Amino acid sequence: MTNSKVLLPLRVPELGSPLGRLLSVTAGTSAQRWLDPIRYKLGTRVIECGGEARRLAASGERSATLAAIGPEVWKQTWDEAVGSATDLIVQRLDAHLNAEAIAVGMGRRHRTRLAFGPQEKRALMARLGSTGADLITELDDLEAHAERALTATGLDPEMVRDWQHSLGVSARKLEAAWFALEQVAADEVAQRLSIADQVAVWRKPVWPVLAVAAAVVPAVAWFGLVLGGYLAAPGWLTKIWEMVF
Repeated sequence: MTNSKVLLPLRVPELGSPLGRLLSVTAGTSAQRWLDPIRYKLGTRVIECGGEARRLAASGERSATLAAIGPEVWKQTWDEAVGSATDLIVQRLDAHLNAEAIAVGMGRRHRTRLAFGPQEKRALMARLGSTGADLITELDDLEAHAERALTATGLDPEMVRDWQHSLGVSARKLEAAWFALEQVAADEVAQRLSIADQVAVWRKPVWPVLAVAAAVVPAVAWFGLVLGGYLAAPGWLTKIWEMVF
């Protein structure tokens, strides 16, 4: 008979299935294709952490097992993915808008205004990160289940089962959070590309040329009439003429 006071082994469940489409090839918008490498890295990182947790569990290192696939690892992995997605989106969109602006001859000062500013970039990161709200809530539950699983014995096997279940739920929440992030990214890209369309039809303003012409043409016409003898030359012009010639 199994001793009920013996600590139950921590068997780390396979997380590939609950991660779902994070590790699969998907067809999507340009924004989603841009983010594919980050998506793969996100899913792969979780799988690797699960593998490390299994190795530690086989060695009987309970605390290390729980930490290897614990809430902080999930949060850090998510935050890194959000940061990488933000940087990539900003880089791609800024480059696209700048290229469009250069193509129509827009000056540097105007082009600079089209780029993401620090505040806009922080706002974008916040919008992308907010898609992980349900994941963060589940990770709080995972932490509580992990604390109970640490000391789980044969008397309370449900503590380990609850922890295992929470890992699977966390993986599904991560998948949902990522695809919600992709939708936010797609909306941002569509908005910025609409600005690029406006840039593509931008033309340099003609009012400075017209203003100069309005000032110069009458003066040239008047001077021509004076030289032609149609108008009397003013005294100051006569003096200048005598000094020169």
